[in-house]
Amino acid sequence: MSRIVETLYDAYGQEFEFDEVYFERKTDHQHLIIFHNPIFGRMMVLDGVVQTTELDEFIYHEMLAHVAILAHGRVDNILVVGGGDGGIIREITHHRGIRHITQVEIDRTVIEMSRLHLPSHSAGAFDDPRLEIVIGEGLDFLRGDGEPYDVIICDSTDPIGPGETLFSQEFYTAIQGRLKPGGVFVAQNGVPFHQIDELCATHHHLRSLFTDTSFYAAAVPSYVGGIMAFAWASDDQRLRNLSEEKLLARYRDSGLSCRYYNPALHRASFALPEYVLQAIQDV
Repeated sequence: MSRIVETLYDAYGQEFEFDEVYFERKTDHQHLIIFHNPIFGRMMVLDGVVQTTELDEFIYHEMLAHVAILAHGRVDNILVVGGGDGGIIREITHHRGIRHITQVEIDRTVIEMSRLHLPSHSAGAFDDPRLEIVIGEGLDFLRGDGEPYDVIICDSTDPIGPGETLFSQEFYTAIQGRLKPGGVFVAQNGVPFHQIDELCATHHHLRSLFTDTSFYAAAVPSYVGGIMAFAWASDDQRLRNLSEEKLLARYRDSGLSCRYYNPALHRASFALPEYVLQAIQDV
């Protein structure tokens, strides 16, 4: 078997065997490869960094989608920046009460190849009539004219290449300008054990814009190094502190059937390790 080595960190990494390559090309924005690993199944790697795998994607996508949507409780329209593999769209479409879903993805090839070679990620969600796909840069879209959103989810790559602007002060300012009062913004924020500077920078930017900012976490095995952090921002602190009973009622009403997410885990995910809390306090 051949092997591919992840290049996210200079002095540390992981490698994956692959027995079949389904697609490999330099797109207009990044190098994209989709291959099969005997343990993780089909995997997508962008610019040498693991993005998603068939085996554990449900953890990431359920936590990135349902924490914000169920905390808000009355989502009518939602914006996803990135998420071209379709997993986050799949989870959003399970919420029947959402009227409109907008997805802004910079790389059309990621969507096209994910539909073809990672079909279980989207599971038909790209054909949901509520979905509007915009091919373009997320910051440009947010700066344009348009309706505000109840929830905005940023499902981006790491802050390198096409994903770099999605971690900037300008991006977060634009997010604030497109959220409805009481809206929620969430985003992937890397593995804090290795990327604590990234998390601290996000905290610095968000706390100047929102009255309630925090992070929550989940362990995703293919994102090596421990827990994955998700940024949280809102002007309604009550949304982050809902009781388990209220979350359970909303979960049952939604009709969701999750493999990772549950209301008890929702609340517990906001409990962060001390090294993360100390890093935030030092910002």
